[in-house]
Amino acid sequence: MYFEQINKAFNSTFQPNTLSIGVVIPIENYANIPIPTLENHLERVKLIEELGFKALWVRDVPFHVPSFGDAGQTYDPFTYLGYLAGQTSKITLGVASIALPLHHPVHVVKSAVTIDQLSDGRLILGVASGDRYDEYPAMNVDYQKRGKLFKEAFEYIRKSQDNFPVLDDNSFGSLQGKIDVLPKATSHKIPMLITGYSQQSLEWNAENGDGWMYYPRNPLQHQYTIAQWRELIPQENSKPFMQPLYIDLQKNNDFKPQPIHLGFKTGANYLIDYFQNLQDIGVNHIALNLRFNTNNIEDTLEQLSKKVLPHFHREVNEEIKL
Repeated sequence: MYFEQINKAFNSTFQPNTLSIGVVIPIENYANIPIPTLENHLERVKLIEELGFKALWVRDVPFHVPSFGDAGQTYDPFTYLGYLAGQTSKITLGVASIALPLHHPVHVVKSAVTIDQLSDGRLILGVASGDRYDEYPAMNVDYQKRGKLFKEAFEYIRKSQDNFPVLDDNSFGSLQGKIDVLPKATSHKIPMLITGYSQQSLEWNAENGDGWMYYPRNPLQHQYTIAQWRELIPQENSKPFMQPLYIDLQKNNDFKPQPIHLGFKTGANYLIDYFQNLQDIGVNHIALNLRFNTNNIEDTLEQLSKKVLPHFHREVNEEIKL
């Protein structure tokens, strides 16, 4: 199995037959409130880089929709990642995920590529069709057309990396080869991971995305879904799979797992076994969300770094066994 080499972030975060671990921002417990405090946010970002986590992930939440649950990190994802790019040196800067129908793609690609350039290739762009209905009328966008708009925005972003691109029959505008979109990515493209199905077929996602970001499922279901997806991709040029996971890490290493929203409360030993199973079935990256974590955040990150990360992380220049 082989993954395409794209930029520094993609190549470091995703390696065949290997699981890496990242963290979703905000890095704090805000289980009982929809809007996080973002206290110590920069110190914690620097800490996860120092401790060896592979990636940080921010979300695209244009509006606070109370019925949905939470407002993410509240900051604009691109502005925030631009700030964090200047405060970090090696950690991957991930977006999970931009709701493409709610943004003009030229703004998305210009922002994304600017961060990619300024961070020396540390950006991964997750993309989605979006699922918060209330946001669409607020942006004067037809919710029922989000699948079509997602596909056209995706194609616009891809095409924009050509010199003086040509693109016709697109809801966001036509490009006739007379104007260019700058800057260009550090590599031949910005790596784009499709979230869920984004109103597309599995075949289209497998052919066009650089990887797949899907939601937590039981391992057997995951194994079947990943296998089904990868069957659509040439094995000599496979693509990575990642997922988020909410955890509430306990100090007792032998604490048995108890379910929480999109994850579980657990000790380190079960977490290691669970991650090993995910690695075996083809998961390449886990983005940990600590929103429901009940223990001290810094202690939790230290515990993960000492007890869990060493079982999975390795340097990108280490020989990969195919």
